[in-house]
Amino acid sequence: MANRLMQGTWQWIQPTHEMRDEVLALLSDADLAFSPGGSNMKLGELIREWGEIEHAYVEGFKTFKQDFDYRHPDPTIATSSDRLKTWLKALDADMAATVEAYTDAEVDSKPIMRPGDYPAAIDMQVNIYLQALLIFLSKLSVFLRAANKPLPPALVDWIG
Repeated sequence: MANRLMQGTWQWIQPTHEMRDEVLALLSDADLAFSPGGSNMKLGELIREWGEIEHAYVEGFKTFKQDFDYRHPDPTIATSSDRLKTWLKALDADMAATVEAYTDAEVDSKPIMRPGDYPAAIDMQVNIYLQALLIFLSKLSVFLRAANKPLPPALVDWIG
């Protein structure tokens, strides 16, 4: 039986990952080179950053210590839609399996130490991760609008 996180908050995380995947399905490798101006960040780099943040959360759920220092070892992943999709799907699966393996007792009793020595209960950490996803979707919608790319309907419904 799934723990309460998988029955609750995860029901928001999974469709958020799916919205990201819908966007990636619309993008070519050439699209990933787009920069909205006023920023040196390219669309592919924003999506790579999403993966780096997700990786940090996966590791935090495994080690009970949050650290945001990870950078993908191959920065050119930001130039390939297929490679980004594959990497992000693997991160999604790893995170889901890790979170699903917790018992409700562990959810209540095992804090994750966040930067600044801030302990967050596992359920709080899952909620913080959800907020990070929504922030990334908002950034993604700005990039897509600036690139004159269509936004998937679910992204419009959730983010605007």
